[in-house]
Amino acid sequence: MTAQRQERNGGRDRIGVRPGIALIAPWARLLASLGWVSLAAAGLGLLACPEVAAEASTTERVVVNHSSGLAIEGFDPVAYFTDGRPMLGLPDLEASQAGAVWRFRNASNRDAFVAHPDIYGPQFGGYDPIDLARGVAFAGNPRFWLVSGERLYLFGREQNRDAFAADPVAALREARQRWPELEQTLAQ
Repeated sequence: MTAQRQERNGGRDRIGVRPGIALIAPWARLLASLGWVSLAAAGLGLLACPEVAAEASTTERVVVNHSSGLAIEGFDPVAYFTDGRPMLGLPDLEASQAGAVWRFRNASNRDAFVAHPDIYGPQFGGYDPIDLARGVAFAGNPRFWLVSGERLYLFGREQNRDAFAADPVAALREARQRWPELEQTLAQ
């Protein structure tokens, strides 16, 4: 803020907030969980917002970043088990599986994943199981994760991870019940 504008404001500090994806995305996620994405996107002009459009139109059976072609944003899926945290994989340690490119921290992790992608890959193709239970295929975020029952689950937001952790049996029952139907709506 310039000195002149500060004087007009009486010296009050203002917090500047610029509209953008960071402010719109939480509303889009809420509307998506309620099944209102297309109506809200059209009515609010959100289709021009790349993050919202990408999240609302995810159609792959395995969540892939359209810009990079990487599964789970380049995080090493095995590291969730071995290191207990998300760790970015390396560009020179990649493997292709289920139509996606996966990155790894080391050759051992890559070999383990190639031998057992059903164990180390995120369940439901990386879609959020809480949103699946609600009937919406919404991409999980590799930063919101949980290993439960020796399987990796990704969530679109922290609240969903917490809800899943509170009752994984019920959450999985609902997600597994809806997944076959939702999976049929996704591209190969």
